[in-house]
Amino acid sequence: MNIRMPKVDLSNCDREPIQELGLIQPFGALVSVNNDWMIAHYSANVSEILGRDVGILLGKKLSGIFSPSALDRLRDAATLCSKSDHVERIFGIELVDGAGLFDCALHGAGKCLTIEFEPHDAADHADQISMIRPMLERDDGKLPVEELCSVAAEHVRNLLGFDRVMVYKFHDDGSGEVIAEDLKHGTDSFFGLRYPHTDIPRQARQLYLRNRFRIIADVNAGNVPIEPLVSMDKTPLDLSMSTLRAVSPIHIEYLKNMGVEASLSISIVIGGELWGLFACHHYEPRPLPYSKRTAAELISEVFSLKLDRALNAQIAESRRRSQQLHERLMRSFADGQSLAESFDTVGPIIGEIVPCDGASVWFDGVYNTVGSAPTRKEFEQILPALNSGATSQTFATSSLQEHIPAAKEFADRAAGALIIPVSRSPRDYLVLWRKELAQVVHWGGNPEKAVEYGPNGMRLTPRKSFEAWQEDVEGHSEPWSNQALEISRSLRVSLLEVILRLTDEAVQERAKAQQKQELLIAELNHRVRNILNLIRSLISQSRHQADTIEEFSALVGGRISALSNAHDNITRQNWTAAAFRDLLDSETEAYLSGKSNRINVSGINALIAPEAYTVLALVIHEMITNAAKYGSLSDSTGRLDVELERDEQKNLRILWREHDGPKVKEPSRRGFGSTIIEKSIPFELGGKSEIEYAPDGVSAQFLIPAKYVRFGGKVSSDTAAEKERVSAQQASSGELPKSVLLVEDSMLIAMDVEDCLSALGVTEITVASTVPAALEIVKDHKFDLAILDFNLGDSSSKPVAKALREKDTPFVLASGYGDMGDQVGELGAAKLLTKPYGKQEIEALLAEWQSY
Repeated sequence: MNIRMPKVDLSNCDREPIQELGLIQPFGALVSVNNDWMIAHYSANVSEILGRDVGILLGKKLSGIFSPSALDRLRDAATLCSKSDHVERIFGIELVDGAGLFDCALHGAGKCLTIEFEPHDAADHADQISMIRPMLERDDGKLPVEELCSVAAEHVRNLLGFDRVMVYKFHDDGSGEVIAEDLKHGTDSFFGLRYPHTDIPRQARQLYLRNRFRIIADVNAGNVPIEPLVSMDKTPLDLSMSTLRAVSPIHIEYLKNMGVEASLSISIVIGGELWGLFACHHYEPRPLPYSKRTAAELISEVFSLKLDRALNAQIAESRRRSQQLHERLMRSFADGQSLAESFDTVGPIIGEIVPCDGASVWFDGVYNTVGSAPTRKEFEQILPALNSGATSQTFATSSLQEHIPAAKEFADRAAGALIIPVSRSPRDYLVLWRKELAQVVHWGGNPEKAVEYGPNGMRLTPRKSFEAWQEDVEGHSEPWSNQALEISRSLRVSLLEVILRLTDEAVQERAKAQQKQELLIAELNHRVRNILNLIRSLISQSRHQADTIEEFSALVGGRISALSNAHDNITRQNWTAAAFRDLLDSETEAYLSGKSNRINVSGINALIAPEAYTVLALVIHEMITNAAKYGSLSDSTGRLDVELERDEQKNLRILWREHDGPKVKEPSRRGFGSTIIEKSIPFELGGKSEIEYAPDGVSAQFLIPAKYVRFGGKVSSDTAAEKERVSAQQASSGELPKSVLLVEDSMLIAMDVEDCLSALGVTEITVASTVPAALEIVKDHKFDLAILDFNLGDSSSKPVAKALREKDTPFVLASGYGDMGDQVGELGAAKLLTKPYGKQEIEALLAEWQSY
């Protein structure tokens, strides 16, 4: 007969309701009151702690026990307890006349307010700030995490006087390790010991996040019951935020087995997660005044901030090393060799950044290794399992054979693996290997011994021996650190870039094209979404500045046109820096017809990086349009000086000065345009924007950080004026084409262009959306001008261009692509009209029509 015995182990602790034990420690007392301040729960030692008999408490008004002045202070403090898990403290309050002073803690507990109180220690209360000042004032600077923890353990022990103070760090599996310690002379050290996750049950770890301070003043002191144990609705009092909360019997036994008579735990929380604890042990009872416990909590908060900074410094260092690795890899691949071909050089470079004993690369069926690694045949045996893993994710393990049994064949040479997939199809890999390490884990006692068989059957019992117990783990390497994983993810990105740039074209052209297409589509999707979001924001923010639809359309159209011109300038050289002068010329041509000769640009020539160019374009657009509408360029006499300077930090300073225009008045309200001018450069680039509305003319200063600027040469202001002079000559006749053919496959764009042409005076407008329809129209009609969208679905408008050329009809090409110069000349087009275009661009087109 088989009898299934119930599983009993320390994980049963996870189900213990430690926040609802119905008991408190005896160094204080508590009362819990309802909204009417009538007592719903109380500890049995209230009279003992207060030093006088207060009689039966249940249902009694608290005003019948505490003095009116004390009740007023408690009510004031209670108003601050509305936030979840907030504990409000009052030190040195006289609860009952003539009964001495008490320290109180108030917190919400379900529908009740719980008030805990304990005798006040005036001597210790006075000097807490001076005791914690050394840690507050000390600048730990760039101390590594381990040294920072050691310093903190020393501070906490100096403050609290415990025999042992440890910094206990949680690992990913829930187990913990003592990584720092400060001891009284003659006290046993626990430094370096590991403790299983069952030592601190799951719900205890969750509670440490809410209530970050836990004291056990005397493990041998009896507990005090809470009366009644449950309320009328059968629910016990929630003691989650209680300082006095009694301790689990299993944990008390655990401490007694260690010989510890008092303990203290303070949570270390980083980024909202429980990173570790200050764990304090004392071999005698150790009650601590509430004020000293509060000071210890403050030290923990300060330490958490410093630790967070140290951990962030580690991350920053990891990223710096990743960047160094990226740059060295780029240099190593400069000769055009593939990853597999250059692995003898590249492998050791990677090993310097991520410590390993060997590395393998599998690239398009080519296998190469450096150091200690599997043979090709052994690697091919694990390759199917690798291919079954998650796409595009690195994978790290200290024992590959636990995941892939075939890896056992080479575990003596390569036990741990950091697997970095560097392509999707075919699956290619870079794998870093670590040799087997005779790993000795020092546990604080055997973590498996959790059950004792006694005369009454099985009993859950904590460990009785805390001598270090060693566990040898064979087939494992040294674990991979978080920094190694961070670097591996960055390394994967670098290698993807290398593969896209340097894969052999003859063998890998198809795979390379596919991968490049995926990246380009993702990048295009990203940029299009950004542009659409930006346009949506421009439309939304501009709606308050216009009183009519026409004004709104012109306002939004101008801003979108500024973005379009900016993108043209930076994409003309394959998304590289573009001249500031080009930006200014674009705006001048679009919005200052006849006034460009009144703009003087001087100083050094500056090239603006793409990531800053569109931001600056919007700012200059707003400045130019404001000058044209209200400023020095709004009449016939004003002028504008723009000077470009490089400061000592190699930043670009743009000085904008308007002169001799109408008298200036500072705007009475700040619209979206003002917001763009004043805030976009500081917000997006970290630069500066300053504008002054002086009566004799607007002046402004913009500072563009050096990382966005390249300098070279002087600036000439003749170009814009000359362009304007030629344009004015071409448009002097003022005649318009009477008939225009528009070939456009987007209905919305066609409607918009048709409206613009009509508004500008064109009387006959014919629209076609396909090549056959356009050819049919051209066959039977003669037009003065044609506007051809070059890309029409899956075809182009080349046949239409040929037909128009045969009829001597001038035409322009419209396209969103910036590199159409060759097509313009080849097809005989008059010019290129770059999308998106609007009424101003069409007006300029019609003004130049007779010159085509």
